[in-house]
Amino acid sequence: MKEQRKKYLISRKKRLAEKVIFVDGLPGCGKTLLSSIVASLDKVELLSYSYEIEHYCSLHYLNKLETDAAKSLIRMQVDLKLYNTMMGREVNFRPTDLSSVFMSQDPNKYLKRIFLDGDAKVLDQIYAQNPILNIAVHNLLAYSEPIWDALGDRAVFIEVVRHPLYMIRQQALNFENLLEDVRDFSVYFSSEGRELPYYVNGWEDLYLKSSAIERSVHLMDNYLSIVQKAKERIISKYHAKILTVPFELFVLDPNPWIERISDITGAGINEVTRRVMGEQNIPRKKVAEGIDLEIYRRCGWVPPSEGVSERDELLIRRREVEISTSSKVMNVLDKICDEYENLYWNP
Repeated sequence: MKEQRKKYLISRKKRLAEKVIFVDGLPGCGKTLLSSIVASLDKVELLSYSYEIEHYCSLHYLNKLETDAAKSLIRMQVDLKLYNTMMGREVNFRPTDLSSVFMSQDPNKYLKRIFLDGDAKVLDQIYAQNPILNIAVHNLLAYSEPIWDALGDRAVFIEVVRHPLYMIRQQALNFENLLEDVRDFSVYFSSEGRELPYYVNGWEDLYLKSSAIERSVHLMDNYLSIVQKAKERIISKYHAKILTVPFELFVLDPNPWIERISDITGAGINEVTRRVMGEQNIPRKKVAEGIDLEIYRRCGWVPPSEGVSERDELLIRRREVEISTSSKVMNVLDKICDEYENLYWNP
């Protein structure tokens, strides 16, 4: 006779991580830049990623992971990440990566940890230092309800938004080179013999018949429509700490925004913060005046054109899309651009 197993609620009540900052946004929004600046605030750890937490939220969104399990796994993962980070485990020492120790403001801090007492003794360091995790995530806010269930007021989301015309190059490159590739570690679901990324649930047919650049437009249109509803629900239900930071306003005039980030996270601004902002060429005279790194060029960044206004920079990017897609898709793109300019930045 088959053994009848009882059904239990999955639970984790213990906790190590007292605060977790999630820096979120669509591909190309500038969240990596902001994460590096957030890492310079008092007690905040090096930029890191947690695909596990993204997977739990993705599976929950697809109704493949129950809320109690997702909540407990997230609690466990943030504690495990903090525990391992404080011992130098699972910390990125690859020199050229943006999340590398060697890209941080204080590499020695992480090198020294390798030689300190670990295991049970690391708990004393955590309790004494009260470090803050700094996790960069990918368009997760719309699907983040399990995080708020798990962490409540321990979680802070910094949502980075950016003009759609500044994000579309990187997104199109992702759809061409990464999506449905073995190196893409997003959750996929099976639909009519195809494996599709979780976030196209509900617009599968549109995804399948679209080109890479058209998929980018539809991704932004779909995500922006659902994230606003999700934010309203999450703030109402959890009194969630969510700060929306428009990339353009931040890089042109960072001081009001870094103060808001400090206020919502409780992490103080220091001299290192100012130095890191300078290294990122912030403040800038023009939005496109980023730092010239090979990884940014791979993601579609090019230096700004000489003598060209902010509006002209946008028009250059719009023409790139227009020559390779239909008027119907351009109407969708123009709509989300108009919405962004009405809300945040209209040069």
